[in-house]
Amino acid sequence: MEPRIIEIAERVRGLREILGYSVEDMAEKTGVTPEHYVEMESGQHDFGFTFLFLCAKAFGVDIVELLTGERPKLSFYSVVRAGKGLPIRRRKSFTYQHLGYRMQNKLAEPFIVTAPYDAEAQDKPIELSYHKGQEFDYVLKGFLKVQLEDHVEVLGEGDAIFYDSGHGHGMIATGEQDCTFLAMVIDAPGDNEEDK
Repeated sequence: MEPRIIEIAERVRGLREILGYSVEDMAEKTGVTPEHYVEMESGQHDFGFTFLFLCAKAFGVDIVELLTGERPKLSFYSVVRAGKGLPIRRRKSFTYQHLGYRMQNKLAEPFIVTAPYDAEAQDKPIELSYHKGQEFDYVLKGFLKVQLEDHVEVLGEGDAIFYDSGHGHGMIATGEQDCTFLAMVIDAPGDNEEDK
């Protein structure tokens, strides 16, 4: 397993233990089985964005802290130059560049995402994710097949979709090419663990 995954897994386990959550608590909060949660927390299994997003939310920390071990420091504005976003490789070779990683107290998580084209995935069910809040995706290059529960939309360059991410959603590149899109993940207001 790659060293970065082990480091992230150690931070997840450490925060869980510090906050006194059981494996079962975190499995429920992240929507996975306790066995699967243990595999991810031990670094045996890679984790997707939704898992990390839900862990960060449960722990009351910024997702960047889980990824890097550092707390964002900027509070007024942040500039990220072209190609200099915080790189995240997750979920079947999807590549994310976090474009707001230096900003603290974010209300949204902005990413440039590259979804690789996979011919075998075209006729398989798309894996769905669930997390409270909303998401906005804007296609910059290529074609994106988006499944929202029982609905399927194919988006091309310049197309956008905005949806309630508490409903099942997933996507793959289609059209025999990789797809690059802007994804804005917006947290549900007043739904932080510390507010409960």
